[in-house]
Amino acid sequence: MKILEILAEIGNFYYEHTGWPELLMPLVAGIIGWGTNVLALKMTFYPLEYVGFKWRGYNIFGWQGIVPEKAGKMASKSVDMITSKLIDIEETFARINPKVVAKEMEPRMLELTRQIFEEALSKEVPMWKLLTAKQKDLIFQRAAKEIPKVTEEVMEEVKTNITEIFNLKKMAVDQLMENKNLLNKIFLDVGHKEFKFIEISGFYFGAFFGIIQALIYIPFPYWWMLPLGGLIVGYLTNWLALKLIFNPVEPRYFLGIKFQGLFIKRQKEVSKGYSRIIAENIMTMPKVFDAIFNGPASDNLVQIIERHVNEGIDNTAGYSSALIRITSGSESYDRVKNIACKRLMEEIPEHIHIVFDYAKQALDIEHTLNDKMSELPPNEFVGFLRPVFQEDEWKLIVVGAILGMLAGFLQIPIS
Repeated sequence: MKILEILAEIGNFYYEHTGWPELLMPLVAGIIGWGTNVLALKMTFYPLEYVGFKWRGYNIFGWQGIVPEKAGKMASKSVDMITSKLIDIEETFARINPKVVAKEMEPRMLELTRQIFEEALSKEVPMWKLLTAKQKDLIFQRAAKEIPKVTEEVMEEVKTNITEIFNLKKMAVDQLMENKNLLNKIFLDVGHKEFKFIEISGFYFGAFFGIIQALIYIPFPYWWMLPLGGLIVGYLTNWLALKLIFNPVEPRYFLGIKFQGLFIKRQKEVSKGYSRIIAENIMTMPKVFDAIFNGPASDNLVQIIERHVNEGIDNTAGYSSALIRITSGSESYDRVKNIACKRLMEEIPEHIHIVFDYAKQALDIEHTLNDKMSELPPNEFVGFLRPVFQEDEWKLIVVGAILGMLAGFLQIPIS
């Protein structure tokens, strides 16, 4: 509110020292236009949580930033572009070479397998303890031959069925809803030049409308002309700024000069910045693999791993499986496999970080997003930032109008 107080002080001082307060109107209107735009933008993104009076669980009088208030819908709209226009999950994961993953994981998988087999067989197969170290090593050697094959087969099936295992949209939306500051950051970083334009243009548009206001006020010096003028200035400066950011969508030429929405003209720059933010904050390898192992469709992954691990154990055991069944019972052999599968499912997520560097390089999320987004036609590209304002655009404009009207009331003493 300091801006409004300053306006009142300027007005009183000018009124006391001049007889032409109308000459000050363009300057005051420019300040009103700038100040209302700055405040309106702040109110679009902040505060992150509702601040104000509540009664019986209902928000009665207060404010929450438009973007944080509709975090779910805003996140969903921004992610829709990723999933429908920019990233094809099957195509992206097809870049991963299962043989490379198997090779990267092999040393740790060998270590885990030896540890888990020792644990399971000692518990379920009494004769295991009677075997010599050399006899046990022979079994582990057979396991060592199977492990890369099992890892490779699992990865190949994961690639083929990735859409049944990994839900990119849910992962991204959940993150943005939990971290509203990150949601704000995406829009603020990508659209920082447009938001700066809204602020600065408020002054120039306001000053222009202030000239018109002064010309009207001279023959009609009514007190109500000032708050009315402030309301109109606050409304029009926001409305015009938004129009110039997003329109025209397609380039138009007038007297040889190219006109196009300011945001659309920055498509290459915006694409690069947006892709970096998504790759560094949302589609990181730790988060992607966590969603694969712990997401709502992780049961599908468990089934894939269990099937291939069971086959690998059967191949490793060979004729020994029959011996185990005879000496310890079929149930013991099945329990060995169940223990092995369960323990592997517990351990693999803890060690999958081994392949993060390779996966990041293979998936190449940042460059994929950048290339696809840079090539979007203007009418699709504009759909990225537009939703921030589109649904509640009237709120942003009305807030500017109301703030402008309040500033107008504070100018009344100069009339």
